[in-house]
Amino acid sequence: MVATSSSVGSGAAGAATFVGSNSRKYNYYEPRGKRATHYEDVTVDVQPDPERYLIQNWIIEFDGGKGGGAYQKDFTAALSSNWHAFRAPDQEWERTHYQRQSKICTMVQTVIANARKAGAHAAFDKTWNRILQAHLGAWKHAEFGLGTSLMQAQRYGYTQMINNATLTNSSYKLRLAQDITLYLAEIGMDIDGWDDELGKKTWLEDATWQPTREAIETIMGSEDYLEQYFAINLVFEPLVGELFRSGFLMQAAAANNDFVTPPVISAAEADYERNLANTIDLMYLLANDEEHGAHNKALFQSWVKKHGDLADKAALALQPIWSQPHSKPVSFEDVKAVSNERVGQILTELGLSR
Repeated sequence: MVATSSSVGSGAAGAATFVGSNSRKYNYYEPRGKRATHYEDVTVDVQPDPERYLIQNWIIEFDGGKGGGAYQKDFTAALSSNWHAFRAPDQEWERTHYQRQSKICTMVQTVIANARKAGAHAAFDKTWNRILQAHLGAWKHAEFGLGTSLMQAQRYGYTQMINNATLTNSSYKLRLAQDITLYLAEIGMDIDGWDDELGKKTWLEDATWQPTREAIETIMGSEDYLEQYFAINLVFEPLVGELFRSGFLMQAAAANNDFVTPPVISAAEADYERNLANTIDLMYLLANDEEHGAHNKALFQSWVKKHGDLADKAALALQPIWSQPHSKPVSFEDVKAVSNERVGQILTELGLSR
């Protein structure tokens, strides 16, 4: 839609007249469905784009940038005929995100408080206590690293829709890291000999976790924001994240008399389903772009190779953890097979493969 200046010589934002400028409804964008949603009203074109409506060109640019405006298409190697086409399937924006996060935090706090009141920790297997301190304590650093990577990535997204999905993803990761930190600190007050520092020491020094650190720090080091988003949700999470959370913690906890850890971790699995749907939808649009689809598929395949190899290495290094509990309800081989099938299904949706 072409904008025309309503104030000759003015460079002020908003000095343009559009079809429907006097309407009480937002009709300057094309909704994805028959009718615009509230999510679209508060998200589409909130982030400026000089190719859409800004006749005065960029009105902001950050110090130390590459020049050419605050947001640039070459912040990612992926290409698109229309960056504004993406709409997050979860349609999450600030208010709905805060509401969901608040409910999850309340649930986690209630679970922990009730467990402490009931003395649930007294039934925990002693070996399992050590596993929680060392390995769940280490995993919170993994979640924090992923959240930090996504926080940095969202700064560079070309549209508000992409940035919203990336930032809420970051927020969920950082909340989980906080949930785990508070959970371990709370139950640690009731268990003799509890070591709050063991998780950090394990993360930094235990050979079991160093390939996971390498995988996450490689993602964090990428300068392509879509590579970070892609690698986390389409590669690392199904191959390592779900493997450890669902394939170990959620499976082994109850078998070792721990009925508290699973509900604390469970929200993360629901978080991931939302983040996965958003990521697949965005990457599907890019992989099937009429003009740039072939380029994007080749790019995505290179990301699968790069981050898939690191994730496989990380997953295999974690294998000894499955042997540590007294009660071992699942084997590493079984959950790894599920993990491989899961990532295969995800990549197939985009026409990609391992």
